[in-house]
Amino acid sequence: MSFNNILIALGLALAVGLVFRRQGRVYVLMTVSVIALYWLQPSLNIQGYEIWLPTLVLGLVVLSWGLVSEPEERGRRGNLLVGLALFVLVAGLEFISRLRVETTWFNPSPLLFWPTISLALISLSTWGLSRTSGAKMAGLWVMIALLLGIFIFIKLPSFSGLLDTFIVNVSDRLPGPKVEPSPLFDLRWFGFSYIAFRLIHTLRDRQMGRLPQVSLAEYLTYVVFFPALAAGPIDRVERFVKELRQPLALDSDGWLEAGQRLMVGLFKKFVLVDFLSYISLTPANRAYVVSSAWMWVLLYGYSLQIYFDFSGYTDIAIGLGRLLGIKMPENFNAPYLKSNLTLFWNNWHMTLTQWFRAYFFNPLTRSLRSSGKFSIPAVILITQVSTMLLIGLWHGITWNFVAWGLWHGIGLFLQNRWSDFIRPRASGWLTTPGRQKTVEWMGVFATFNFVALGWVFFGFSSMQQSWLVFQKLFGL
Repeated sequence: MSFNNILIALGLALAVGLVFRRQGRVYVLMTVSVIALYWLQPSLNIQGYEIWLPTLVLGLVVLSWGLVSEPEERGRRGNLLVGLALFVLVAGLEFISRLRVETTWFNPSPLLFWPTISLALISLSTWGLSRTSGAKMAGLWVMIALLLGIFIFIKLPSFSGLLDTFIVNVSDRLPGPKVEPSPLFDLRWFGFSYIAFRLIHTLRDRQMGRLPQVSLAEYLTYVVFFPALAAGPIDRVERFVKELRQPLALDSDGWLEAGQRLMVGLFKKFVLVDFLSYISLTPANRAYVVSSAWMWVLLYGYSLQIYFDFSGYTDIAIGLGRLLGIKMPENFNAPYLKSNLTLFWNNWHMTLTQWFRAYFFNPLTRSLRSSGKFSIPAVILITQVSTMLLIGLWHGITWNFVAWGLWHGIGLFLQNRWSDFIRPRASGWLTTPGRQKTVEWMGVFATFNFVALGWVFFGFSSMQQSWLVFQKLFGL
């Protein structure tokens, strides 16, 4: 999000937080968040793209709510009114968007209202799909598979290229302005990664019978809550809805907490990150580095830039949420000051780590251990490598992200085995605070450098470029 967008979001948070503390608060937050979903979607040279994708998100949210809610909840009159209001809102946003690209008021786009009609069809499908318990359980799995399929589609560069070609071909057969092919990574879907994770969380918890009942307005607000659209954190619906219904008081402590988080976040993103961009490792400046020492300086600058950029936005999101009476979960806790890789991942992007632990790592660990076919070290290796590999692919389906995931997965396994080996042997030596502190800081140094080297895979688009950086770092 740009600085101007953050200021607008701050103004919205202040207006909603001060005016709508009780009556109508959920509906106002839902409306503002839905508008933000469209407003923040980047405008591209593909006409209507910025309308279709947010509308599809709303359709997926409505469909998911229909699958996770009970019949008595779906039948409430308030939910029907919310659904009708949603159609009106989307139609209005779509009409306004079309007017910006048409030459006259009497020349509407041939696609006018199609996204809204699609949203209505998705909602009707929801009703039919969730009529019986068997269909609902099957629908939950189908919905999870659909979300994962869309996720793979938008993260795999070759699929994005196919989508670009398809849209151009369709445009050639329709009246109106034609679409030119767009750069590969312009086909991006704002906020979908975090939206998909929230939806899958509710779908899986519904399957396990531990999801609380929420209204359509509450569910929509949870999934597309505007402070957390861009980069999280990934909240849990039961915790979020509790404060949505009973917001935290915006007293002097609340103002202080929100103000501090906003100021710290803005300082990180627009002072520290901008400064570090001059001494950060990027594909553009890699070729100009002639010494290993400077390459290490750029690598450290890039490592800090990633941290301050991501944690800065988290601070801003938490500050905005606090103005709205919602205390979102923390995402970072000084990860670069942790003495081993396990502690690093327990304190870096914590809500993502917790999500994968709850829905992948722990179930896989239980399954492998209960099978009795694997030793404990084998279980640790399989679960840690596969989890980190998935986290890498979550960022993008490329060989560089595969390498980044393997780097951390194998690193976590080796650190686990080393800790089990050295702990009983070093306990007799670590008897003084000075020795303990020395070993701890040695661990911090080693962990930070290991993580920094992993960012080489993260920051480049090809393995060849990453290998050239490693060569320069170690003077090969």
